[in-house]
Amino acid sequence: MAGGDKKLQPIIIKRVKKGGHGGHHGGAWKIAYADFVTAMMAFFLLMWLLGSTTKGDLQGIADHFNTPLKVALGGGSGSGDSSSIVKGGGTDLTRTFGNTPRGEVEERHRKVNLQALRAELNKAEAERMRAVKQKVEQVVLSNPRLAEYRSQIKVDITADGLRIQILDDQGRPMFDSGGAQVKDYMRDILRDIGKVLNEVDARISLSGHTDATLYSGGERGYSNWELSADRANASRRELVAGGMDDRKVARIVGLASSVPYDEKDPAAAINRRISIVVLNRLAEERVLKGTELEANDGADVSRAVQAGKGAAVPAGGTATPAAKRSAE
Repeated sequence: MAGGDKKLQPIIIKRVKKGGHGGHHGGAWKIAYADFVTAMMAFFLLMWLLGSTTKGDLQGIADHFNTPLKVALGGGSGSGDSSSIVKGGGTDLTRTFGNTPRGEVEERHRKVNLQALRAELNKAEAERMRAVKQKVEQVVLSNPRLAEYRSQIKVDITADGLRIQILDDQGRPMFDSGGAQVKDYMRDILRDIGKVLNEVDARISLSGHTDATLYSGGERGYSNWELSADRANASRRELVAGGMDDRKVARIVGLASSVPYDEKDPAAAINRRISIVVLNRLAEERVLKGTELEANDGADVSRAVQAGKGAAVPAGGTATPAAKRSAE
């Protein structure tokens, strides 16, 4: 090679590598994966909702999106009348139809339990009243002074409690004619009953009844209404004298002849009577709240009050007859 030739130089090519693209593609894939997972969750949630919804609800939802104004005005399934977010939902998600929400089940159980509790209370009250009835009857039978008047003492159990009725007799009146003075035998009966009632944890209601014989002055002055109330109050005083706590008296009512014992003969002597009701819990609650009793003597009170004629007197109150009755 001629001397003018130059020595060949090697050609070097340098390649510059840009960092960040060799082993991975940055964080963009994470965002895409998160979007994918979110979409899958929404898809499965939608499938579960569709599977847990009845056919009628599905139709309602479809109608809502097709004609939203019509569904909103007309109402119906799919318009927001559901009691829960998903009808048919509950603890068992494997059931598509008929699964009851937990809240409804608990409410139904609560109602059943209250009914069972009320039944137990009523049963206990009935047992308590039967025990009081037996004790009163035992007092009457064991007392020689009262045994001969047994036919005039009626004891029975009503819806409001134990009712003790002391009936008048033509040959053995309980009070002076036309007045509220208690006869001796009546005083013995009431005082012995008062001892028994004082042992009972219950309030009582007293009501007086007369026959249909009117006073000479009619209903304008002192009448059978005042007389029946005075006799009931006089009976209260004898019960207290026998040992009964006066605070046990919940109410004293005069019913005159509005509720005869013998409806066929309103003037019969048996219609003149004193009725003592040993109140059960429910009846006592009604009385203390100012409402009327609901059965038997309570119905008598209600009828008299509705007629606007019932005469109630305060404890210890009395009145003096302005005229005598033509008979009693």
